[in-house]
Amino acid sequence: MRIKSKVADPWIERQGEKKGATPPCTQADARKLRIGINAITLLSPRTGIGNYVFALGNELLAAPEVTPSFFYAKEWSPHLRKDPLPNINSIKIRIKRYLPGAYPIFRTISSGYFRRGLKNHPIDVYHEPNYLAYRFDGPVVITVHDLSWIRHPETHPKERIFAMDRYFPRSLDNASAIITDCQFVKNEMMEVFGIPAGKIHPVLLGVSDRFRPVAVEACQQVLRANGLDYGRYFLSVGTLEPRKNIAALIEAFSMLPLAVQKAYPLVLIGMRGWLMSGIEAKLGPMVRKGLVRPLGYVPDAQMPIFYSGARAFVFPSLYEGFGLPLLEAMACGAPIIASNRSSIPEVVCHAGELLAPDDVDAMSMAMARIIEDDARYHWLISAGIEQAAKFSWQRMARETIGVYHHVLGDAK
Repeated sequence: MRIKSKVADPWIERQGEKKGATPPCTQADARKLRIGINAITLLSPRTGIGNYVFALGNELLAAPEVTPSFFYAKEWSPHLRKDPLPNINSIKIRIKRYLPGAYPIFRTISSGYFRRGLKNHPIDVYHEPNYLAYRFDGPVVITVHDLSWIRHPETHPKERIFAMDRYFPRSLDNASAIITDCQFVKNEMMEVFGIPAGKIHPVLLGVSDRFRPVAVEACQQVLRANGLDYGRYFLSVGTLEPRKNIAALIEAFSMLPLAVQKAYPLVLIGMRGWLMSGIEAKLGPMVRKGLVRPLGYVPDAQMPIFYSGARAFVFPSLYEGFGLPLLEAMACGAPIIASNRSSIPEVVCHAGELLAPDDVDAMSMAMARIIEDDARYHWLISAGIEQAAKFSWQRMARETIGVYHHVLGDAK
């Protein structure tokens, strides 16, 4: 049964008369599900979870049967944020440096804003897209993207593991339903936490229509500005942290003949993560020679160009709950060389070269083969585009809305 607002209608009408207050719902709005989304991740440059929140928010705004509201740490808003806060990453670094253990403090403060804001933004379902839900008296849906802090704790900072261990069990207990990005993570949730299968809903992610092959001419300006030529570089995308297995990728690339490294440099796109100082020391000489190009954060609008222009997209991650860059790369026609672990085979299927992430010899040979074997190169392009076409954000949103109906007891 649909959860009723705890606020009486006359109160809403009086509040609507106040300056800046949310106007009373119309009769048409009242028929819609009011969904609250924690969108704090959109205050930072978008990475995996941020892209998920942004894509889901876009689709919910377009869906006729729901009305989403987005929570931004201090306030609720009907608007989906497109741009991060200015200088947010440098601010985060300073906070971590001078205020260790700041996350519990931030969470306590933001939790208060979350609950107080619901007085003017009543919701029927609260969806927490980033594991750790705030307390809410109605139905709660949480998205669990992976269990990497359990499976590979060595690839996470201690404070992140502490936060997950402290808040995640409570989030699980309060969840009416759990969404995972794939069947692999559902199986892990059942195995590790003993969650009943019926409580977990695998909902595959999607890919935006703007991720499609970009013609050579349309790529040239951006690529040349970065010293690159179309079809003449290897690409890897993701936060630069141990779980992404960048060290193995660097080793595999360094095993290629020097002439190949010069002709096909390795481009790394992604923000600097943690425990990267050792890798950066090895990278230094290769960066100075122009063999490796760490570009850092790249605007989302330019990503189809970098994917389309790559000779191959190399993704040797140790563990993924989905691997969204894989899907984006395939949609843009980049041949895939990737790990055969975790969710990656579920996403790539037959459309890429899958190998053990610790087998640097096999990785290096796959990179060489993608240069030497044109027939295989073109087959992988076609196979990847065909595989990516099976995924869409529209389907993801429809299935997610189905979960909302399910927790309200009126599944459709």
